[in-house]
Amino acid sequence: MQNDRAEVSVWTWCSKWFSQYGLFIVLMLFLLAIWEVIVRMGWVPSFIIPAPTAIVSSLVEHRRLLLTIHLPATFMEVIVGFVLSIVTGITLATGMHMNRSIEKALYPFIVISQTIPLIALSPVFILWFGYTLWSKVAVVFLIAFFPIVVSTYDGLRQGDPEQRELLLTMGANKWDIFCKLQVPLALPSFFSGLKMSVVYCVVGATIGEWLGGSKGLGYFSRRMSSNMNTDAMFAAILLLSLLGIVLFVLITWLEKRFSIRRQSHGGKRKVG
Repeated sequence: MQNDRAEVSVWTWCSKWFSQYGLFIVLMLFLLAIWEVIVRMGWVPSFIIPAPTAIVSSLVEHRRLLLTIHLPATFMEVIVGFVLSIVTGITLATGMHMNRSIEKALYPFIVISQTIPLIALSPVFILWFGYTLWSKVAVVFLIAFFPIVVSTYDGLRQGDPEQRELLLTMGANKWDIFCKLQVPLALPSFFSGLKMSVVYCVVGATIGEWLGGSKGLGYFSRRMSSNMNTDAMFAAILLLSLLGIVLFVLITWLEKRFSIRRQSHGGKRKVG
């Protein structure tokens, strides 16, 4: 009986998953097949764009180097930069929301920080931090904290005036309104910023490694590019793409879990 239920649940999950992503999978396989045929027929030189099978073969060939040295290095840079971006972004957004003077003083600097080309700043970070983890983390942080600050700040400003007035009549203070009203309403915007930020983290880590690194997928890609080994270069790019996708899916899953918990707690409060 339990096995039958498990089979039904697995089948239901697979059907739901395929109905949501089936068209994407079919289109992706179709494009990969066309890509493979174009390269195999010699219409595009393989040293410019290698065939998908050649990329996978190179990934298998360099799996030990890529998966044990370069991928962990890039992953560490992404995670450290992402965590610092979250802490800084939430702190700045909360401070600007709570204090108008902080917003007037800091918001222009936050915007200006995004107008400076990262390629110009990377050598500066290398000069300050050397060829260490922190020179890459600085690039990741600079590119990734902005979406979190802006999305969180905009989310905190979306408070419902009627609910705010209701809480005030019930004796709530400013901190109560912030925790019970503004923070829950800001969560969708906050998670949207997280999803953008985590993808930017992968981009920032790659740029930092490309311009001044001794390990990491960006460094490996640059080294293979200089050696005209496009198969291995695209293998590193494939891993970077997969890393970004996995992190994006993880944030999406966390967002759904928080949404489910909020709905369940809200239902319990209404019942009570």
